[in-house]
Amino acid sequence: MSKVLVINGPNLNLLGTREPHIYGATTLADVESGLVAQGGELGLEVLCFQSNHEGAIVERIHQTRSEGVKFALINPGAYTHTSVAIRDAFNGVALPFVEVHISNVHKREPFRHHSYLSDIAEAVMAGFGTMGYNLALQFIASKLR
Repeated sequence: MSKVLVINGPNLNLLGTREPHIYGATTLADVESGLVAQGGELGLEVLCFQSNHEGAIVERIHQTRSEGVKFALINPGAYTHTSVAIRDAFNGVALPFVEVHISNVHKREPFRHHSYLSDIAEAVMAGFGTMGYNLALQFIASKLR
């Protein structure tokens, strides 16, 4: 089984209660358990991680090198628009990833239109709600075949 790391950044621990008109009522626990189950069906071992701290996310990306993680799926939250460190971590370990956003960031405030990750991502999912995670995992499975 290929290992896939799912990373959720700041404030995603509040899914289900944070601005439900934007992010919906699905909780992070729901998203993660669904991805683990879907991963099993796709022959993937899905590992999940969430942190509100940039350094913890960088360190978790670094750990993938020694764990044999083959791909990542990341919703970097607000770090999308600010984190050169997360970008450098992905480049540093040469880990392919898909960037996921629950909302369509391009329909939101102008500062959300720029991503420090999109140009190095294998793909970007935005605006599909939490279903974007599932679509991204299907894409990852196809890339790992």
